[in-house]
Amino acid sequence: MNPDIFREYDIRGIAGKDMTEDDVIQIGKGVGTYLIQHGSSKLTVGRDCRKTSDLYAEKITEGLLSTGCDVIDIGVCPTPVLYFSIIHLKQEGGVMITASHNPPEYNGFKLCIGLDSIHGKDIRKILDIINEKAFAEGKGALSSADVVTPYKEFIDQNISISKPLKIGIDAGNGTAGVVAVPILKSLNCEVHDIYCDMDGTFPNHEADPTVEANMKDLISLVREKELDLGIGYDGDGDRIGVIDEKGNIVFGDQLMIIFSREILSRKPGATFISEVKCSKTMYDDIEKNGGRAIMWKTGHSLIKKKMKEEKAELAGEMSGHMFFADRYLGFDDAIYASCRLLEILANTGKTISELISDVPKSYSTPEIRVECPDNKKFSGA
Repeated sequence: MNPDIFREYDIRGIAGKDMTEDDVIQIGKGVGTYLIQHGSSKLTVGRDCRKTSDLYAEKITEGLLSTGCDVIDIGVCPTPVLYFSIIHLKQEGGVMITASHNPPEYNGFKLCIGLDSIHGKDIRKILDIINEKAFAEGKGALSSADVVTPYKEFIDQNISISKPLKIGIDAGNGTAGVVAVPILKSLNCEVHDIYCDMDGTFPNHEADPTVEANMKDLISLVREKELDLGIGYDGDGDRIGVIDEKGNIVFGDQLMIIFSREILSRKPGATFISEVKCSKTMYDDIEKNGGRAIMWKTGHSLIKKKMKEEKAELAGEMSGHMFFADRYLGFDDAIYASCRLLEILANTGKTISELISDVPKSYSTPEIRVECPDNKKFSGA
């Protein structure tokens, strides 16, 4: 097993190379032992549509059960449905088999204790448990449950779109499309979808909506069909990308402005969390409208923790993670964020470009991602 797969926010690497089937069983034993040590033994396991996800779900479940953890298999689903399942099924943790937007040969595991992500030093503790083979022993019970249906029902009951909207959806052949499209249609939207069938080879483009090249087909769809907006999802449905009615990309900090203004109209003085890549314009706008804006460390695990500490109503990143505590459950959910955006458009009668027309224009370089081996990242941490 390559130890570098134990990263800051998850466990992730090349399937079959960085981790074998037996390695995944060992990871399950390590995770199960860690959870039991922290008083948690009931969890849900979900998976994305990658070619190795079914097998890895089976193997990690085998390891979890051997430590005495009880596992509810919720099947193929977006990551937000896994988070939702922990609350809906009254569980104590969860494991999501996914490598998000990474190439098809990758796979990995997002880990939760309660709704808190296991990250940083705690992920390294799981590696220590595996290396020491200090596993708990027991015989857990395995069951299964449909959580997608109650998830859809929850959103349908908590979102109200006052007039029909025409929207384009590009799920990048990940897991979000098969859940999002029925929800949006049930909310009386006219949906034009591309790449919403699940295909773990991601044949059309990388499932990352923050990369402009991946949004080209959605931009064309919005312009050709004269849609109200376009929405892109990453591979596991926890990050959102948005195209306005003119075919322009709407960045994460601009979405934060739209969402924060609506929340502040109902909750004056509310607190919002974001990160260093978001513009000063966004922070200024929140404060100008009576909100409290906090800049924090990048990373969904760190953001969720800070949200709880500050009792924030919303947090967001340039990467498209949007975390709603206002009217929701506090985790990053791109499908729910889509519905909140549509609700604002319908209720105000404005287009996206009109909603941010008064926001000062700012100019910045695009995000530059410097390749760095994981072992060097950890040695410098």
